Amino acid sequence: MAKNRKLGKPTDQRLAMLKCQTTDVILHGKIKTTEARAKEVKAIVDSIIALAIKEKDNFEEVDAKVIRAKIDANGHKVTEKVTSKNGKEYLKVVKEEVTEKRQKDMPSRLNARRKIMRKINKVKDEKGNNIDLPAKLFGEIAEKYEGRVGGYTRIIKLGQRKGDGAESVILELV
Repeated sequence: MAKNRKLGKPTDQRLAMLKCQTTDVILHGKIKTTEARAKEVKAIVDSIIALAIKEKDNFEEVDAKVIRAKIDANGHKVTEKVTSKNGKEYLKVVKEEVTEKRQKDMPSRLNARRKIMRKINKVKDEKGNNIDLPAKLFGEIAEKYEGRVGGYTRIIKLGQRKGDGAESVILELV
């Protein structure tokens, strides 16, 4: 007997589809899909959220030295004129060394972060910046479900889809 549903797709396509749908549920909070797919994604999302809740506070604050560009009052990088060895002048960005507090994951939280990244895709926003989904999971989603033991998602049935008659559902975070 099969351990999971095959969903009428080859293994690589099935895993890619489940990864995309898992990412969408975590990012947007809900998706519309078929019942069989929703049941598979529900198991993955619930396990990821349970892992994030378990490792939520497993980090330490450390001071990290960061070398970055100096910023003026307008938010622009400060530059200075420099002469090269062959006599040409160019603008060089002025650097400053700053000490800031950072969160350093403990080994088990780092392992959890890597497990989560295996089951979701990397996502970019409209401006092209990366969205840190594991940070979202450890932060706001883990805070939301902290006292809860399981049942982080729900499936709402919508009826049959027009065309092929597949049972259509909404999978959403509770």
